[in-house]
Amino acid sequence: MKKIDKSVADAYFREKTRNMIVYFVIWFLVSFGAVMIAEPLSEISIGGFPFHYFMGAQGAVVTFIILLFVNAKLSDSIDKKYGIDEEKNVKLSEGKSLDH
Repeated sequence: MKKIDKSVADAYFREKTRNMIVYFVIWFLVSFGAVMIAEPLSEISIGGFPFHYFMGAQGAVVTFIILLFVNAKLSDSIDKKYGIDEEKNVKLSEGKSLDH
């Protein structure tokens, strides 16, 4: 397997870390932000339930699932951008490991 330059590896992990920080900020805002400002949000109604209740019961879960898909797509594009391609790694390692 080829070695990666330190500058390329640093840029790769910087980009991955930045994305994780963005995901954690979105997670925090969806999970705790709706609770922190629940009083004004209780005037808004979705399906007969106050908005802060809806976000706690359904909105947060849906947001987390969307974040999972976004993370998978962005991670794949970042991997390809920096030459970390799963298909290449499989081809390089063919015949070098035992199948169990």
